[in-house]
Amino acid sequence: MMVLSFEESRAQAQLLAEQLQVTHGQVEVHRFPDGESRVKVPSPLPPTVLFYLSLDHPNQKLIELILAVAASRSQGCERAILVAPYLCYMRQDMEFEPGQAVSQRIIGELLSSRLEGVITVDPHLHRINDLSESFIHCPSVSLPAAGVIGHYLGAQWQRDGTGNIRRGILVGPDEESEQWVRAAADTSGLPFCIARKERFGDRDVRVVLPDQDFEGRHAILLDDVISSGHTIQQAAIALRAAGCTQVDAACTHALFAAGATEALQQAGVSRIISCNSIPHPTNCIDLSPLLATAARNMKGGHMA
Repeated sequence: MMVLSFEESRAQAQLLAEQLQVTHGQVEVHRFPDGESRVKVPSPLPPTVLFYLSLDHPNQKLIELILAVAASRSQGCERAILVAPYLCYMRQDMEFEPGQAVSQRIIGELLSSRLEGVITVDPHLHRINDLSESFIHCPSVSLPAAGVIGHYLGAQWQRDGTGNIRRGILVGPDEESEQWVRAAADTSGLPFCIARKERFGDRDVRVVLPDQDFEGRHAILLDDVISSGHTIQQAAIALRAAGCTQVDAACTHALFAAGATEALQQAGVSRIISCNSIPHPTNCIDLSPLLATAARNMKGGHMA
């Protein structure tokens, strides 16, 4: 087995290779002035190759991944398994208006027809229950990060010496976040609550806190993805107004559009914590042990 990565994911792929105690190789990519890519994989390759690539900013990455997987077949790869901690194009899972492409299904079919397995973390699923409904041609596994986030937060709380853990509280910014917040609360030992989001437009959002006492509390907002950060921003403003002495934010995937980090800080967020599914300065939590366990269990293109 070998872990094969692209330049932007090299550090995270090296951590996975160390967990698995296997070789780490690099996909060489040359980008021409017109935007085309020339892709080269190492030669020879072992029968099983884990292609590590987080698919944020996905369009160019998808093409280069497909080229690399195809090239690997002539170099000895028989089982190509994609390790994509962040999986792209998961938002659009149905045709909301006539003529819209259902990108989740299309990308799922495109990738699964070329791979023997897919491993990802907290994909953005809404109207389907399992990733296999879109990745129909190969086994797929979706790993939850809430447990490792909860362990990290619980350890931080004890290490910071704040004493009474009940001063801390996990807060979900909307109803959709409850599944992650509840699981993180179970492993961290922190209490939790869920806010309600009222949306009036793409960027016009109001967050309504539950009816409880936040005075003097240290709140940690938790969600799967922070992109524009607007919902977290509004939740932080509400928590500060309700009397929280500190507000932090935590997420699995740190997409962070331009200006999002600064907007959160201006809203009163003291610290931002993210997993290393997408390389970002806020990365604090390593997902490689979680990914390594899934990779060990995926043998010969079948879940073992």
